[in-house]
Amino acid sequence: MKKGIFSCMLLGMISWTHAADITGTWRTVDDKTGYVRAHIQIEKQKDDTYVGKIIKDFPAPGETVLTQCRNCPAPFTNKPIIGLTILQKLKADPNNPNNYIGGEVLDPRGGKIYHGKARLNASGNRLTLRGYLGISLIGRSQTWIRQE
Repeated sequence: MKKGIFSCMLLGMISWTHAADITGTWRTVDDKTGYVRAHIQIEKQKDDTYVGKIIKDFPAPGETVLTQCRNCPAPFTNKPIIGLTILQKLKADPNNPNNYIGGEVLDPRGGKIYHGKARLNASGNRLTLRGYLGISLIGRSQTWIRQE
């Protein structure tokens, strides 16, 4: 009986220490305006990295609809916005559960690619994504909210 209880407790602790899953659909919220900008579908790849693609885009009030990534570097130049990969190479941080590192983030409106890292909150419904150049201190964060 004691072995069974101990085994259940051990399994619970092991699952608690692993990073939560970030796959699914996320609603991005612009950190400057507070407007919802896009819905992003995040999928886990065979190499255990994550990629995120735009599945729906929302222009800000008064902004023209963005249909192509006009200012983006190759290979993203003039690619359609819907289906565009804006998050790639993100992987779970083996030393910090619910943290993700090593990613690249494309800003389709500005046309720049940034280093990226992310942190999933304890409830698993908010992903704080940080894009930066050089060091993380110099960058911007956005909160993504999991779609139900």
